[in-house]
Amino acid sequence: MTRSSRCFLAAAALAAALEGPPAGAAVVNVAPGGFEIKQIVHIAASPAKAYAALVEPKLWWDSGHTFSGSAANLSLDARAGGCFCETLANGGSVQHEVVVRAEPGQALVMRGALGPFQGRGVDGALSFDLKPSAGGGVDLTMTNDLGGYMSEGMAVWAPRADAMLAGQMARLKAYLETGKPDG
Repeated sequence: MTRSSRCFLAAAALAAALEGPPAGAAVVNVAPGGFEIKQIVHIAASPAKAYAALVEPKLWWDSGHTFSGSAANLSLDARAGGCFCETLANGGSVQHEVVVRAEPGQALVMRGALGPFQGRGVDGALSFDLKPSAGGGVDLTMTNDLGGYMSEGMAVWAPRADAMLAGQMARLKAYLETGKPDG
């Protein structure tokens, strides 16, 4: 198991044990061939401001969920065909996902597999939909659909992925509302 996989699993287990997922976080469906996670968070920011932060993961992504150990090495080219990538030491790199839809202030959709899923026979779609809230701010809905083959089965991985993504959504919200991803 790689260092990144160990960090992913440890952080997911710790987050689930200490606080559980935030409101709006849920594993919607698990089947032998895949799972769906859907999380909804209200953010006190405009859709334009939320989207601008969303496409700058180096500002809010948890460094513990990177291969390099630093979110500063993340970049996201927010256009169709653009890369959610990470630079590594000695000229290495990681392609986390590829952008398939980018609509500033409205939506971001990427295809690929994050973290420990990259070395497995799976593919996924990670979608972010931004809707202005009637009371002000924005409601951000994140959906992660992952499918394919994993020897341990999808039921083992769905809650781990949910906890990791819930942590990322909480960090994005904190960054937008306080200027710091860790509140």
